[in-house]
Amino acid sequence: EIFKNFSPDAVIHLAAETHVDKSIDSPVDFIETNIVGTFNMLQAAYRFWLKENKSKEFRFLHVSTDEVYGSLGNNGYFTETTKYDPSSPYSASKASSDHLVRAWGQTYDLPILITNCSNNYGPFQFPEKLIPVVINKAISGELIPVYGDGKNIRDWLFVDDHVDALLAVIERGKVGRTYNIGGNSEKSNIDLVKQICHTLNLLRPKLDEDYADKITFVSDRPGHDMRYAIDSSLIKKELAWTPKHNFDEGLKKTILWYLDNEEWWRALLSKTQLNHRQGNLK
Repeated sequence: EIFKNFSPDAVIHLAAETHVDKSIDSPVDFIETNIVGTFNMLQAAYRFWLKENKSKEFRFLHVSTDEVYGSLGNNGYFTETTKYDPSSPYSASKASSDHLVRAWGQTYDLPILITNCSNNYGPFQFPEKLIPVVINKAISGELIPVYGDGKNIRDWLFVDDHVDALLAVIERGKVGRTYNIGGNSEKSNIDLVKQICHTLNLLRPKLDEDYADKITFVSDRPGHDMRYAIDSSLIKKELAWTPKHNFDEGLKKTILWYLDNEEWWRALLSKTQLNHRQGNLK
């Protein structure tokens, strides 16, 4: 119905279940949304494309994750040719959807593109994600949980930079191509958490108390990948894209947004917790 009413020039498919912990507890939601949902999107896009006489301008951009590649050691980077090695139900479901998209491109000639990005952060991120969780726990005076020893490393990408990259790919990307998108900002989880606490000490200080005092280490997550790092040289070379946001500046901007918009994310948290309790009662 949406394709019929709007006749889009392109589709940017970002819809997904994305929380790794939830995928471990309830993998079926990730199979239904990420795999079956992507199949539904591909079928709808393909039917529309046929009706448009296989428009040369139409594009289907599938937005995926660097987690499909598995875990890196201390050195090296994920490239567009890195072998897939997903570790969690979430990353396996995204890897599956990537393969479906490539298959529709190769079998049916649907003009597809795929991007695999590193960890996003910024305003409006759902409060279940790491950075919002740390902010929420800290200003609420709760313990701040860190998995394992906190030495797992992620590459952080500011959301506006990701959006710019997606627009570059949809407008100028080569059909059938995969582009890796990274923020050039590797941080261990414990260093990130400490940086958030330090910034909160400056922006919303508590009398005679350091937010970092609430950091507590908890049992590690099953299948917790050690390190992700993206080689973005292809998209930089072909599409002249590069991240514009310095991580320190982007993180401060993000923290300020969450401090100024507590009503928004606390309402989401309350709704999520209510839905979780109702689900447990069923």
